[in-house]
Amino acid sequence: MTLADKILSSFNQKKSLNPEIWTLDKNENYVLRKDVRDKLLLSANDFLDFIDIDNLDCDVDTRKCDIGDITITGSICNYNWSKFSDIDLHILIDYELINDNVKLVKNILNTKKNLWNASHDIQIKGYEVEVYAQDVEEAHHSSGVYSVLFDKWLVEPQYDNVDIDFRKVLQKSRGWMEMIDDVHINAYDMSSEEVLDVIDKIKTKLKKFRATGLEKGGEYSYENLAFKFLRRSGYIKKLFDLKNKVLDLSLSLD
Repeated sequence: MTLADKILSSFNQKKSLNPEIWTLDKNENYVLRKDVRDKLLLSANDFLDFIDIDNLDCDVDTRKCDIGDITITGSICNYNWSKFSDIDLHILIDYELINDNVKLVKNILNTKKNLWNASHDIQIKGYEVEVYAQDVEEAHHSSGVYSVLFDKWLVEPQYDNVDIDFRKVLQKSRGWMEMIDDVHINAYDMSSEEVLDVIDKIKTKLKKFRATGLEKGGEYSYENLAFKFLRRSGYIKKLFDLKNKVLDLSLSLD
């Protein structure tokens, strides 16, 4: 089986949620395993300590917090989980409580998030933990969202028995793959500014492409599945690596 085949088959729904992450309560409802929840809360607290912003404390025992919530989302909260899944840990923060300049706050928290994720390799049951600092006003489209802080579902996933046309996923992915390959091949014939501009435009279009799919068709939209295919096949990393390499060269002096 090729890598592409493995990625495509990972989109198929399972009969249950991931048993290493979830368990059934006395009412036969899925809840987060206690040991998993405890570790995720520790990670969230460590991130809050790391960003070191006044009035953003959280006592997970009393649930008295200056943040909106701590949630997990994505395929790990759904029936399409696979070995490619990670644990998207979202810290919901009211940006305006930090500063009226919301754009500045977003940039600072995004930088802090990248630094924290880059300096940690946290695995829970073999799944990588990725932290996000999400504005409480930011729209988030997902068919599975669980509050780690309050230990309950905000959006409970449904088993839909979705029939996925893998050819359509590949068709929507190929255009982006060719675009990323092209800028990678032609990068040395372009100025650093031109390469960085092209990469930023691809990133912006790709983000909009995925967001539109999530809004219209949810987790199983072909736009979202194409994005996941790009990420799992290494194309998103390839784009970011090229940006970092070109940026480093532009800032260097021979």
